[in-house]
Amino acid sequence: MKKADIITLIIVAAVICGFAFIPGAWEWFNTTTKNHGLLMSFFKFAILGTFGEMLALRIREGLYIKKGFGLLPKMLIWGVLGVVIASAMTIFKTGTIALLDGGFHLDGKAVSWFSGGLSWGKFLVALCISVLMNTLFAPVFMTFHKITDIHIAETGGTLKGFFSQPLRIRETISKKINWDIQYGFVFAKTIPLFWYPAHTITFLLPPTLQVLFAAFLGVALGVILSIKK
Repeated sequence: MKKADIITLIIVAAVICGFAFIPGAWEWFNTTTKNHGLLMSFFKFAILGTFGEMLALRIREGLYIKKGFGLLPKMLIWGVLGVVIASAMTIFKTGTIALLDGGFHLDGKAVSWFSGGLSWGKFLVALCISVLMNTLFAPVFMTFHKITDIHIAETGGTLKGFFSQPLRIRETISKKINWDIQYGFVFAKTIPLFWYPAHTITFLLPPTLQVLFAAFLGVALGVILSIKK
């Protein structure tokens, strides 16, 4: 185990112990998440999403960060994406429940199931939300994230470099994304096999924990993809 691994473990353990043993820490977290949901989503994803990429790099190349990695740009992009994801979760929760109750004539059962305790009805609603969100929203989200990753790499991994050039979206989509991997693996395999069940669990959790768990899923997927590579 390298020195960097020990430091990482100490930091992770300190954060966990802080929430577990500091009086009022967990209550503060829940209250702040409830009152400032989008702002907290920014910071949750900025920290956990970037940490997931650092873990992936550690598994692939033996170090947590390297020249050109783009720590600050990645944190910025993950933070912005965190706000987008939190917004999408709210939109798809509300929209899916309305669709089930209205379009599929459940006549209020969907909202009753989803607001109640754990049940097969709640599981069904959570699964429907997950399937719709990951089918309609996730491919666009993943493609945009891939475009920003390429842009960060091509501009030296600095904030100045990131903002010095525009995102060449059309050129990146047509020439720089490997669609055999992006569609054949990321879309066709990780969405149904990982994201459908993972986000079903997410929507079964209390609202204050849903975005946090979604951010942790990004860490888990980064590790899984690195092991595959």
